[in-house]
Amino acid sequence: MAVVRFGEAWPELNDGLTYRDIIRSHDSGGDLSLIKFYSTKHHSSAPLLGAKNGTGGCRGSKMVRLITVDGKVVTDPDTVLRTGSELVYHRLPWKEPYAPHMLEVLFEDDHLIALNKPSGLQVLPGGLFQQRTVLTQLQWRIKNHELCPVPVHRLGRGTSGILLCAKTKFAKTRLAALFADKTSAVANRKVDNEVNKVGKMSKIYRALASGIINEDEVVIDQPIGTLKYPGVAKGLYVASLSGKPALSRVHVLKRDVQENVTVVQVEIQSGRPHQIRIHLSFIGHPLIGDPLYVTGGKPQCSVPETVDETFAEDG
Repeated sequence: MAVVRFGEAWPELNDGLTYRDIIRSHDSGGDLSLIKFYSTKHHSSAPLLGAKNGTGGCRGSKMVRLITVDGKVVTDPDTVLRTGSELVYHRLPWKEPYAPHMLEVLFEDDHLIALNKPSGLQVLPGGLFQQRTVLTQLQWRIKNHELCPVPVHRLGRGTSGILLCAKTKFAKTRLAALFADKTSAVANRKVDNEVNKVGKMSKIYRALASGIINEDEVVIDQPIGTLKYPGVAKGLYVASLSGKPALSRVHVLKRDVQENVTVVQVEIQSGRPHQIRIHLSFIGHPLIGDPLYVTGGKPQCSVPETVDETFAEDG
């Protein structure tokens, strides 16, 4: 059977981004200026950068095109904002980092499509990648306005593998429920044989772990929470006793003593962010090539005292 691939080349610049905000009473404090608001709310996304170096942004000519308050263009960055004001910031288009654009179709019918996602391609918009995503390519390919193509789960940008996407709202609801069954079973701490009976959806990955794992099978149930980390606004996901329940089953496929690595197959019965990376590093066998997580399920250079116990939310 012929392999079906699709994908449109990315334009040099994306379409920009629009941020919409409403000033709340706890934001204003009586003297909140426009430039102060954006320096804290969208500090990495730019109107303030030009203000600091005199090249544009809030204090430059771009301000006229970028920001409106209650529908009116604002040119004074020191404008004081009042509670209830509606702000719209039109971020100018930018060139996103490199990402592959071709996708292979593994299965497709009227309700869903299974894709082989390449490493380096983000699934949903976030950070610098607002256009160069799987979602964008799906929307470009399926232009039927009666359909709403959308991925129903995520794979990390650096992870390759099968990605299920719904083409209809009905399919999205049913697939999402199947994925949720496994996670909810783990969260409710059901006994092992009950967990295996919940739902009909499994997520199985293969990975290359550092070191030799002596056991043929390892079950990891370390909770995953978040850690305050520089440059990550909502915190970085890590192994944390105060986190949410997570369960991974690790099966050893091959041990390479000479290279000191182990090929493993991992079935995750919950869908926490970075779960496999965190769990394998937690038991002392970080993924080969992982630039972040080290033994213990924590990032390099992290300080345990910086863990915020209130930060145990999924992204």
